[in-house]
Amino acid sequence: MSFVFSPPAAASVAIAGHTGRFPVRRIYCVGRNYEEHAKEMGHSGREPPFFFMKPADAVLAADAGQTVDMPYPSLTTNLHHEVELVVAIGLGGSQIKSADAHRHIYGYAVGLDMTRRDLQNEMKKQGRPWCIAKGFDHAAPIGPITPAAEATGVESAPIALQVNAQVRQQGNVAQLIWNIAETIEQLSAAWALQPGDLIFTGTPAGVAAVERGDVLHATVGGLAPLTVRIV
Repeated sequence: MSFVFSPPAAASVAIAGHTGRFPVRRIYCVGRNYEEHAKEMGHSGREPPFFFMKPADAVLAADAGQTVDMPYPSLTTNLHHEVELVVAIGLGGSQIKSADAHRHIYGYAVGLDMTRRDLQNEMKKQGRPWCIAKGFDHAAPIGPITPAAEATGVESAPIALQVNAQVRQQGNVAQLIWNIAETIEQLSAAWALQPGDLIFTGTPAGVAAVERGDVLHATVGGLAPLTVRIV
């Protein structure tokens, strides 16, 4: 097979303690999956989960111990952080039952769902899709993936974000409205999951704006942290 130009290199994520890398196929995100965040966004209750996507090349992958630079995106003056547990899929499937979901997980990472909030709010007012608010370049910073066999207690791990060493977001993965297994069941009913898929599982309360020069330090207990500088 020949191409009219060279295909771009596949987006990939570092694997903690290993030399290989995790190739990224798709990025799925769960909206409003912590109760307090749902409330701060004007919603409440255990509503059915909904999903949106980011392009694979929105990944901004940090190696272990690295502070990765994220350019401040165009068209916005209100860039928000959302710290999230990311689930990396290693075994594909559709119509996956929650009891079997663990078999499909390759590992876990810390991620940031960066959001052009002003653009999102405007699109919501107009009843239009808000891909422009979520799927821009470098919109998915992510730290190294810890293989599932090496990650313990993820389902009840603390999750937090500091901006310039000040705590902005703090919670626990156990507070997910739809837990990891339920999310995989719901997601795989709509799309056939494949190896290389990433699932951003939702963010706790405390989302807020960041500016150029801010340093974001995101953590989930037991996983490699993620540090991002806005430039």
